[in-house]
Amino acid sequence: MQIKSLVITLVAGALFMGSCNTPQSTKVTLKSLADSAAYAIGIDIGNNIKKNLPTAPGGKELDQKIILAAFTSALNGDSSKIPTANIQTVTQSYFMKAQQVEAGKAGEAGKKFLEENGKKAGVKTTASGLQYEIMKEGTGPKPLATDTVIVHYHGTTIEGKVFDSSVDRKEPAKFPVNQVIPGWTEALQLMPVGSKWKLVIPSALAYGERGAGADIKPNAVLVFEVELLSIKK
Repeated sequence: MQIKSLVITLVAGALFMGSCNTPQSTKVTLKSLADSAAYAIGIDIGNNIKKNLPTAPGGKELDQKIILAAFTSALNGDSSKIPTANIQTVTQSYFMKAQQVEAGKAGEAGKKFLEENGKKAGVKTTASGLQYEIMKEGTGPKPLATDTVIVHYHGTTIEGKVFDSSVDRKEPAKFPVNQVIPGWTEALQLMPVGSKWKLVIPSALAYGERGAGADIKPNAVLVFEVELLSIKK
């Protein structure tokens, strides 16, 4: 999650918590379309906060009482303990630092995982650091970087959390070999059609320091089971 969206989430969280901590919030009567729209907005914000804030770097450490107090203070026009001109800087600094801490932890965990996985029987490590294990040996041709392939895959974090799976969707994926993360591009060109491999992809060959969404943290090592079904010329 980017810093800007974290700030937006935090502000929305204050709105949501303000409504949740108001006794009347459970006794709302919707008398008009405007009331219904207001209620729908509140539900949307609530669901968004419930999903995103706990997964944001540093999100779990934020004191909700302080957020609510500051939000209420701003609505009442009270003086701020932090100059208005510094609000955005303080918020961004916090999330950037939290993101760096999380990235450091993920990097250390990934390094340890790669070291241990690389020692397992049947696991091969390429010069780039990509690790793979042949689960099923195919006999077909190997795709080129310019080819389009059809694959089934199941992607998890090193903790086992599923973040994407064509297997679960029961629908194979199709894409050009040279338009995916580097770890995939490298592995697919080594795989004969009909093969099924387990890939362990270092962060540098995946999403690096930026991560991807809530589940793939910065510096995260990724694990995939990939079955190369065919090459579409």
